[in-house]
Amino acid sequence: MSEKGFRSLEREVVDCTRCPRLREHGRMVARVKRRMYRDEPYWGKPVPSFGDPRARILILGLAPAAHGANRTGRMFTGDRSGLWLYRALWRAGFADRERSESRDDGLTLERVRITAACRCAPPANRPTPEELKACAPFLSREFELLPSLAVVVALGGIGWKAALTRSLEVDPRGMPKPRPRFAHLAETALRFREGGDRIRLLGSYHPSQQNTQTGRLKEPMLDAVFARARALTDEHR
Repeated sequence: MSEKGFRSLEREVVDCTRCPRLREHGRMVARVKRRMYRDEPYWGKPVPSFGDPRARILILGLAPAAHGANRTGRMFTGDRSGLWLYRALWRAGFADRERSESRDDGLTLERVRITAACRCAPPANRPTPEELKACAPFLSREFELLPSLAVVVALGGIGWKAALTRSLEVDPRGMPKPRPRFAHLAETALRFREGGDRIRLLGSYHPSQQNTQTGRLKEPMLDAVFARARALTDEHR
C-alpha cells in the first residue's frame, strides 16, 4: 500500500500549483538553463520524494536546487550537495552506488527516503513561510505513508523546523520544553503520526557548498549522523 500511496502522492506533488512564485521560477530556470547543461532537458516542476517506500529513515532537506533537482527531477541529484549526500549514504550502506546523476540512473536506496520541506526550487534558495506552509501537507502525508519510520534526519535548520511543526500538529503536548534547538547531531524524540510512537529526530548540517567548502561540515561528521541513524533503526525494531 505504501508504494501505491507514494505513486499517488508523487502525482499530486508534480501537478501542484499552490505557489505561483515558485512555479514560475522553476519554469524560468528550465527555460534559461545553465550553460553547462544547455543541451540537457530540465525537469522544471515540483520534485517528489525518492527512495525506499518502506523506509526506516527519512532525510528531510530544504528544497530542490535550481540546477540540481529542478533539472534532474530527483531530490539531491545533480549538484554538489547531492554528491556529498549520496557518497555518505553509500558509505553507510544505504545506497547501491556513490553517485546519482539523473532521475533514471538506476540508483536505489535501502531503508532510506529523501524529501524536502519545499518541493520547488525557490529563488535564492529561500522559500517564504507561506510557501513552506503550503507544502507542509505533502510532508504530513509522507509520515502517514511510512509506518515503520524510526528516524528523521533533518539537513539544516529549515528541515528541523519543518519536523517540529509536524510534531506540534499531531502531539502539541508532547513537545519538549524548551523546544529542541537545531545543531549538528542534535537529537530528540517526537511523534510525527497520529497515535504513532515517538521516533528520533537527528540534526545535521546541510551538505551545501557554504558548509562543505568552509569546513563547517566534513565527511566524517556526515558519516557520524548516518551511523547514529543506523544504530537507532537497529534499536527500533
